[in-house]
Amino acid sequence: MGLFDQVAGQMLGGLAGGGGDGASPLMQLVQSLLQQEGGVMGLISKLQEGGLAAQVASWIGGGDNLPVSGEQIQQALGSDLLTSLGGQVGMTADQAGNGLADQLPGLIDKLSPGGSLEGNEQLLQQGLSMLGGLLGGR
Repeated sequence: MGLFDQVAGQMLGGLAGGGGDGASPLMQLVQSLLQQEGGVMGLISKLQEGGLAAQVASWIGGGDNLPVSGEQIQQALGSDLLTSLGGQVGMTADQAGNGLADQLPGLIDKLSPGGSLEGNEQLLQQGLSMLGGLLGGR
C-alpha cells in the first residue's frame, strides 16, 4: 500500500489545504479533470498533445521534474475546459491553471515510481474516490 500512502499524503497535504468541511477547490478540480479526461492516462495524453510532452516525460521519468506554468496548462487543456471546471469549484481559469501547474508534476511523479504509470491508474482512481469521500464528497 506504499503507493496509495504516497498519493494520499500528496493529495491530503497539497490539495486539502487545511480543508474544513469539504475537499479543497483544487482537490475537486483535480478529480473533475481526471473524470473529464478519462483518468490519468487520458490527462497525460491531452497534456502531451497540447505541447507538454517533454514536461510530462520528466514527471514520469526518474530525473528532475520540469516545471510548467499555469499558462502552459491552460493552453494544453484549453481555456474553455479550465473555465468550466474552475467555475464549478469557484476558481478562474487562471487560478485553475496555476493550481494544476503546481500540483500535477509532483502527483504524476509520485504515481510513476520506476518511470511507469502502468497498473497505477486503477489505484489512483480508487484513492481519489476514497479521499473525495473522506474530504467531503458526501
